[in-house]
Amino acid sequence: MSTFMQKKEAVVRKWYVIDAAGKPMGKTAVAAANLLRGKNAPEFTPHVDCGNFVIIINADKAVLTGKKLEQKYYQRHSGYIGGLKSVQYKTLMSTKPEFAMETAVKGMLPKNSLGRAAATRLKVYAGDSHKHQAQKPEAYEF
Repeated sequence: MSTFMQKKEAVVRKWYVIDAAGKPMGKTAVAAANLLRGKNAPEFTPHVDCGNFVIIINADKAVLTGKKLEQKYYQRHSGYIGGLKSVQYKTLMSTKPEFAMETAVKGMLPKNSLGRAAATRLKVYAGDSHKHQAQKPEAYEF
């Protein structure tokens, strides 16, 4: 018996909605990353982009456990000397919760062309409404 290998042309992509309200950001990001890679499907093939589309709603109501709101920082560097910029997650979650959730999910995807392609299928919204009703997304519970 030979091992089944999914073909790129035969991939059927589904749409899923994840409600992040009251759930830990990390667990929501893990569920989204697994769906984006396609690891929930029995036809999963590591070297083929066989993932799904994921919509995360209520990103502003996601929870950071412990003291992460005060102790965790998002950092970026401009490339110049002394160019390190740090933002506390309490500020980040109040101003740009979509960005915080996208960063968490992208950190759990592979750092190659498959991960970059999967990240383009992620849609994050701060509120409970989204504009993808025409795709008939399924609710996903983890």
